[in-house]
Amino acid sequence: MAPPGVAQDLLLRRCLTLFTGFDRIDGEDEAGILRRAMAQVGAVGTGRAEAGYLRLGERLVRCPYDGQRATEALDTQVRELAGRDGPVRFPRRAWGWAFGLRERDGLRGPHERDGLPGPHERDGLAGPHEPDRPHKPHAPDGLYGALVVSYRDRPGEDERLLLTLLVRQTAAALSTAAAHRRARDQALELRRAWDEREAIRRRLDSSLTDLCHLREVHDALARSAARGDGEDGIVRTLHRITGLAAAAEDRFGNLRAWAGPGRPDPYPKPDPERREELLREAARRPRPVRVRDRLVAVADPRGEVLGALSLVDPEGRADDRAVRALDHAATSLGLELAHVRELAEVELRLRRELVDDLLSGAGDTRAADDGSAAGDTSAYARAEAVGHDLHGPHHVIVVRWTDRPADDVFLKAVSRAATGLGLRILPALRADTAVLVAQGAPGGRSLHSALSRELGTGGGAIGVGASCGSPHEVPRSYREALRALEVRRRSHRPYGMTCYDELGLYRILPTGDDHREVERFVREWLGPLLDYDARHHTDLVETLCEYFDRGGNYSETAAALVIHRSTLRYRLQRIREIGGCDLAEVDSRLNLQVATRIWKILRSGPE
Repeated sequence: MAPPGVAQDLLLRRCLTLFTGFDRIDGEDEAGILRRAMAQVGAVGTGRAEAGYLRLGERLVRCPYDGQRATEALDTQVRELAGRDGPVRFPRRAWGWAFGLRERDGLRGPHERDGLPGPHERDGLAGPHEPDRPHKPHAPDGLYGALVVSYRDRPGEDERLLLTLLVRQTAAALSTAAAHRRARDQALELRRAWDEREAIRRRLDSSLTDLCHLREVHDALARSAARGDGEDGIVRTLHRITGLAAAAEDRFGNLRAWAGPGRPDPYPKPDPERREELLREAARRPRPVRVRDRLVAVADPRGEVLGALSLVDPEGRADDRAVRALDHAATSLGLELAHVRELAEVELRLRRELVDDLLSGAGDTRAADDGSAAGDTSAYARAEAVGHDLHGPHHVIVVRWTDRPADDVFLKAVSRAATGLGLRILPALRADTAVLVAQGAPGGRSLHSALSRELGTGGGAIGVGASCGSPHEVPRSYREALRALEVRRRSHRPYGMTCYDELGLYRILPTGDDHREVERFVREWLGPLLDYDARHHTDLVETLCEYFDRGGNYSETAAALVIHRSTLRYRLQRIREIGGCDLAEVDSRLNLQVATRIWKILRSGPE
């Protein structure tokens, strides 16, 4: 045994070595501290560090160390101790112990630690306080890890003291490192929380700004709608908010409204197929899409595309606010277009119902029983509701066109032609005929010419009824228009326009199948003359017509035919001979005059 003074010096040097071994550990993590402690075991005595463990959750995990000789068997022994101090066994080692690295309050003196071997321990393997049964596998609170050491021989009092100091110093260093780590983690968490709060605040500020902007857009569009500005108001509002030119188009690409500079003139007409493809693609997207130099949003209330709204943005200046404003305005445009279409459909239905009642004389459009116009009051009100003044003279016009079905497309074409001539009309469809109740009458043959240009063909007939001064007279004008149409279609010139006032004698002639009886009457009185003219290319029937039209005056008839009076006498004589008729006899003269008038109508139509 060394002298007391030498032993004391050795103990002091080892203590100094122990303390200096933990210099400059600030910032070092738990694994580094534990490795230092394991390195100090051999520096302060004859023992060696077998393994070091760090607490991970409720488990102790072995810390890598170059000099350790730990095995799975050692891991099992340490695990069974559950973080408490206790003996461990090593081959060819007299003494082994696992020290729990705990909070400082949990550490006691060198002879007071649970199970730490004292001078009177048996075999150096278990202390006097070793429990009779295994510990429950639960790590005690305040545990940071474990340090396992072994000695070839039992350690002495000084070495046990140094081990106790090493364990306490290691536990304190681990506690400090854990506190630093918790502080760092807490600081990082606080920083993350601060950053998240700032990010949330920025998002909230941005959302608030966006909501304020959207509210401004909504309020501006609402004010425009309240003023009844319609589509023009929507595009003006969008242009004012975004600073970009805005355009509203129907689903076919026709311009409906424009606001801002650079309006194309003429406005380009898109290819129909590409237009449909564009609208389908834009309708599938939740946001406006860019098409070349424009941002386009569809107006599709109830899922039906009615039009499109676009911002002209060749330089790509439109930001998210402009896109949101465009999207919001497109919704307003969709509602506006749907409203306009619904109004048009309601007006069209009301117009057609009114025309049907006027033509049939049904309901409250009929005159009062005393013949007054009291029953017309409701008709006037209904007409005023659809924007038509039913007061004053009106004519019923019926139109039928060859190879054109009487559908809405045909009715729209007829309506465009009539309104293009300045006529104010109430249109409707009846069977295979387009019917117009028109204020005033079409002048000359202009309506047939205008409709021929509209339809691209002149193969149709128009009948115009006589004037009616009140609604209850409309059915009569309608019948007259149908009569004029039939006469025109049965004539030798079936295409054109015929007015009932021009029919003259034909007003009282039979219609329908009885028309053949009229033709037989003409053949009976003019047949020989017609056959003679056809064989010899003469104009005897035409001469007879002019003679009757001039009241039998020789001079006027000859002048109209541009022939001499003697030539006229010769022709009249040939008419008497060929036709076997006496122009001086009253009945013969009347029948011939009626037959020539009918022939003239049948040949060329009413003039």
